[in-house]
Amino acid sequence: MKVSHITLALAAAALATTGAHAKNPMVGGAAMYETKNIVENAAASADHKTLVAAVKAAGLVDTLASPGPFTVFAPTDAAFAKLPAGTVDTLLLPENKAKLTGILTYHVVPGRLTAADIAAKAAANGGKAVLTTVEGEALTVWQKDGSWYVSDAKGSKAKIGPADVLQSNGVIHVIDAVLMP
Repeated sequence: MKVSHITLALAAAALATTGAHAKNPMVGGAAMYETKNIVENAAASADHKTLVAAVKAAGLVDTLASPGPFTVFAPTDAAFAKLPAGTVDTLLLPENKAKLTGILTYHVVPGRLTAADIAAKAAANGGKAVLTTVEGEALTVWQKDGSWYVSDAKGSKAKIGPADVLQSNGVIHVIDAVLMP
Protein backbone atom coordinates (compact mmCIF):
# COMPACT_ATOMS: atom_id res chain seq x y z
CA MET A 1 0.00 0.00 0.00
CA LYS A 2 1.48 3.34 -1.03
CA VAL A 3 1.22 6.08 1.51
CA SER A 4 1.33 9.72 0.50
CA HIS A 5 3.24 12.33 2.46
CA ILE A 6 -0.06 14.16 3.01
CA THR A 7 -1.64 11.03 4.51
CA LEU A 8 1.34 10.57 6.83
CA ALA A 9 1.30 14.22 7.83
CA LEU A 10 -2.41 14.08 8.64
CA ALA A 11 -2.03 10.83 10.58
CA ALA A 12 0.94 12.17 12.52
CA ALA A 13 -0.94 15.38 13.30
CA ALA A 14 -3.88 13.36 14.62
CA LEU A 15 -1.61 11.18 16.76
CA ALA A 16 0.50 14.04 18.02
CA THR A 17 -2.17 15.79 20.04
CA THR A 18 -1.62 18.61 22.52
CA GLY A 19 1.97 19.44 23.24
CA ALA A 20 3.46 17.54 20.35
CA HIS A 21 6.82 18.86 19.22
CA ALA A 22 6.15 22.03 21.18
CA LYS A 23 9.17 23.56 22.82
CA ASN A 24 9.08 22.13 26.36
CA PRO A 25 5.51 20.76 26.23
CA MET A 26 3.59 20.74 29.50
CA VAL A 27 2.70 17.36 31.05
CA GLY A 28 1.23 17.15 34.51
CA GLY A 29 1.75 20.86 35.04
CA ALA A 30 5.48 20.71 34.33
CA ALA A 31 7.54 21.60 31.30
CA MET A 32 9.16 18.58 29.67
CA TYR A 33 12.70 19.21 28.47
CA GLU A 34 14.34 17.39 25.55
CA THR A 35 17.62 17.69 27.43
CA LYS A 36 16.31 15.58 30.34
CA ASN A 37 15.81 11.83 30.31
CA ILE A 38 12.57 9.89 30.67
CA VAL A 39 12.90 9.46 34.45
CA GLU A 40 13.77 13.11 35.09
CA ASN A 41 10.83 14.40 33.08
CA ALA A 42 8.35 11.85 34.43
CA ALA A 43 9.38 12.75 37.99
CA ALA A 44 8.54 16.40 37.27
CA SER A 45 5.01 15.58 36.09
CA ALA A 46 2.29 15.75 38.74
CA ASP A 47 0.33 13.25 36.61
CA HIS A 48 2.97 10.51 36.73
CA LYS A 49 3.77 10.07 40.45
CA THR A 50 2.45 6.48 40.51
CA LEU A 51 4.44 5.57 37.40
CA VAL A 52 7.62 6.99 38.93
CA ALA A 53 7.02 5.11 42.19
CA ALA A 54 6.46 1.90 40.21
CA VAL A 55 9.64 2.44 38.14
CA LYS A 56 11.58 2.88 41.39
CA ALA A 57 10.00 -0.20 43.01
CA ALA A 58 10.82 -2.30 39.92
CA GLY A 59 14.42 -1.11 39.89
CA LEU A 60 14.08 0.37 36.39
CA VAL A 61 15.32 3.91 37.13
CA ASP A 62 18.85 3.29 35.83
CA THR A 63 17.53 1.57 32.70
CA LEU A 64 15.07 4.34 31.81
CA ALA A 65 17.68 6.99 32.58
CA SER A 66 20.23 5.29 30.29
CA PRO A 67 20.88 6.48 26.72
CA GLY A 68 18.20 4.17 25.29
CA PRO A 69 16.52 5.21 23.15
CA PHE A 70 13.07 4.16 24.38
CA THR A 71 9.48 4.88 23.46
CA VAL A 72 7.35 4.89 26.61
CA PHE A 73 3.57 4.74 26.69
CA ALA A 74 3.26 6.44 30.08
CA PRO A 75 0.06 5.85 32.09
CA THR A 76 -1.10 8.76 34.22
CA ASP A 77 -2.00 8.55 37.89
CA ALA A 78 -5.66 8.56 36.80
CA ALA A 79 -4.91 5.51 34.62
CA PHE A 80 -3.47 3.64 37.61
CA ALA A 81 -6.51 4.69 39.67
CA LYS A 82 -8.76 2.81 37.21
CA LEU A 83 -7.19 -0.50 38.28
CA PRO A 84 -9.10 -2.54 40.88
CA ALA A 85 -8.68 -1.28 44.45
CA GLY A 86 -5.42 -2.37 46.03
CA THR A 87 -3.75 -3.41 42.75
CA VAL A 88 -1.09 -0.70 42.76
CA ASP A 89 -0.25 -1.20 46.44
CA THR A 90 0.07 -4.95 45.87
CA LEU A 91 2.28 -4.49 42.79
CA LEU A 92 4.60 -2.16 44.72
CA LEU A 93 5.38 -4.86 47.31
CA PRO A 94 8.92 -6.29 47.01
CA GLU A 95 7.60 -9.82 46.46
CA ASN A 96 5.75 -8.63 43.32
CA LYS A 97 8.77 -6.95 41.70
CA ALA A 98 8.90 -9.41 38.78
CA LYS A 99 5.22 -8.90 37.93
CA LEU A 100 5.56 -5.10 38.24
CA THR A 101 8.65 -5.15 36.04
CA GLY A 102 6.73 -7.14 33.41
CA ILE A 103 3.87 -4.65 33.40
CA LEU A 104 6.16 -1.63 33.20
CA THR A 105 8.39 -3.05 30.46
CA TYR A 106 5.20 -3.84 28.53
CA HIS A 107 4.77 -0.05 28.22
CA VAL A 108 8.25 0.41 26.70
CA VAL A 109 9.26 -0.14 23.07
CA PRO A 110 12.92 -0.13 22.05
CA GLY A 111 13.88 2.86 19.90
CA ARG A 112 12.55 6.37 19.50
CA LEU A 113 9.17 6.17 17.76
CA THR A 114 7.57 9.54 17.21
CA ALA A 115 3.93 10.04 16.24
CA ALA A 116 5.00 10.27 12.59
CA ASP A 117 6.91 6.97 12.88
CA ILE A 118 3.92 5.22 14.42
CA ALA A 119 1.52 6.73 11.87
CA ALA A 120 3.78 5.53 9.04
CA LYS A 121 3.90 2.01 10.50
CA ALA A 122 0.12 2.01 10.84
CA ALA A 123 -0.40 3.30 7.30
CA ALA A 124 1.93 0.62 5.92
CA ASN A 125 0.12 -2.09 7.87
CA GLY A 126 -3.53 -1.50 7.02
CA GLY A 127 -4.12 1.10 9.72
CA LYS A 128 -2.51 -0.65 12.68
CA ALA A 129 1.05 -0.49 13.96
CA VAL A 130 2.16 -3.57 15.89
CA LEU A 131 5.04 -2.78 18.24
CA THR A 132 7.10 -5.31 20.17
CA THR A 133 7.70 -4.20 23.74
CA VAL A 134 10.78 -4.65 25.91
CA GLU A 135 8.69 -7.19 27.84
CA GLY A 136 8.44 -9.21 24.62
CA GLU A 137 4.76 -9.02 23.75
CA ALA A 138 3.03 -6.81 21.23
CA LEU A 139 1.08 -3.57 21.52
CA THR A 140 -1.15 -2.40 18.69
CA VAL A 141 -1.55 1.30 17.86
CA TRP A 142 -4.54 2.38 15.79
CA GLN A 143 -6.75 5.35 15.00
CA LYS A 144 -10.48 5.82 15.43
CA ASP A 145 -12.51 9.01 14.98
CA GLY A 146 -9.41 11.20 14.84
CA SER A 147 -7.89 9.84 18.07
CA TRP A 148 -5.09 7.33 18.47
CA TYR A 149 -5.18 4.35 20.81
CA VAL A 150 -2.85 1.61 21.96
CA SER A 151 -4.23 -1.86 22.74
CA ASP A 152 -2.71 -4.60 24.83
CA ALA A 153 -2.67 -8.34 24.11
CA LYS A 154 -5.95 -8.76 26.01
CA GLY A 155 -7.78 -6.14 23.95
CA SER A 156 -7.83 -3.37 26.55
CA LYS A 157 -7.16 0.05 25.10
CA ALA A 158 -5.68 3.36 26.16
CA LYS A 159 -6.08 6.71 24.43
CA ILE A 160 -2.83 8.45 23.50
CA GLY A 161 -2.34 12.12 24.27
CA PRO A 162 -0.29 14.09 24.46
CA ALA A 163 2.11 12.32 22.14
CA ASP A 164 5.67 13.17 21.15
CA VAL A 165 6.97 14.38 24.49
CA LEU A 166 10.59 14.22 23.39
CA GLN A 167 13.32 13.22 25.84
CA SER A 168 17.11 13.05 25.64
CA ASN A 169 16.83 9.25 25.55
CA GLY A 170 13.58 8.70 23.67
CA VAL A 171 9.98 9.83 23.61
CA ILE A 172 6.96 9.59 25.87
CA HIS A 173 3.39 9.17 24.67
CA VAL A 174 1.00 9.78 27.58
CA ILE A 175 -1.86 7.26 27.89
CA ASP A 176 -5.04 7.11 29.96
CA ALA A 177 -5.02 3.42 30.96
CA VAL A 178 -2.57 0.82 32.22
CA LEU A 179 -1.88 -1.94 29.68
CA MET A 180 -1.43 -5.55 30.76
CA PRO A 181 0.72 -8.20 29.11
